[in-house]
Amino acid sequence: MTLPIYQIDAFCENIFQGNPAAVVPLDKWLNDNTMQNIAMENNLAETVFFVPAENEYQIRWFTPETEIRLCGHATLAAAHYLFHHQNIESDKVQFVSHLSGKLSVTKDQNGLTLNFPSQKPSKVNTPSFLEEALGCKVDECFESGMFLVAHVENEKTVKELTPNFNMINDQSPDLGIIVTAKGTNEADFVSRFFHPGIGINEDPVTGSAHTVLIPHWSEILGKKSLVAHQLSKRGGILLCEDQGERVLISGKAQTYLKGEIFI
Repeated sequence: MTLPIYQIDAFCENIFQGNPAAVVPLDKWLNDNTMQNIAMENNLAETVFFVPAENEYQIRWFTPETEIRLCGHATLAAAHYLFHHQNIESDKVQFVSHLSGKLSVTKDQNGLTLNFPSQKPSKVNTPSFLEEALGCKVDECFESGMFLVAHVENEKTVKELTPNFNMINDQSPDLGIIVTAKGTNEADFVSRFFHPGIGINEDPVTGSAHTVLIPHWSEILGKKSLVAHQLSKRGGILLCEDQGERVLISGKAQTYLKGEIFI
């Protein structure tokens, strides 16, 4: 059996930036073990699989180690494939996930916009290991779903973090850690994201984490439209909007390669 595969960089203006995702369009689902092995072989943060179903697409996401509940950049990459390589006529793609419900991506002259459920976090006590694991002072902590949000002093602190990934993995295998601060230049807020428990030490640009960050910073800053900058080595800019129960996350994507998988 041969399957098409595309590698697409999401949330970027040019290749070698943003967050790369492997995109594997399917006619019908493969078994879970095969999809997990493909994701492991690709060795990217996420591999996205999707299957057409009437007027929408069923979608699933895998890291090299496990299936995950939601992934923003790989969903953006899947939509980019449909718009630019399948040339679908509509300017909107509807996805449905058995873990996260309905998700949509719209296209306009400025790029692609994800419409995702909002996950506003609640304040929690700072875990005892966190400051040592991050190597910096943590001002406050918040939690929502699979994410722990750590507020730190400023953008410089976020940028210069050198986390202890082994400690994070030992102490927080199930929660991804978002480190965030108010932005100082073009961005309203900045962040980095670490989740070694699912095989991702640091994710370059994390759409799903911004479903937590957008309502959080919208309330703090008193504004609905925000610019976010994820300060990983590759980096990414996300244009964000808080719509209450939903959030909008906009960015661009670029195709890096296309090929075939032989299984």
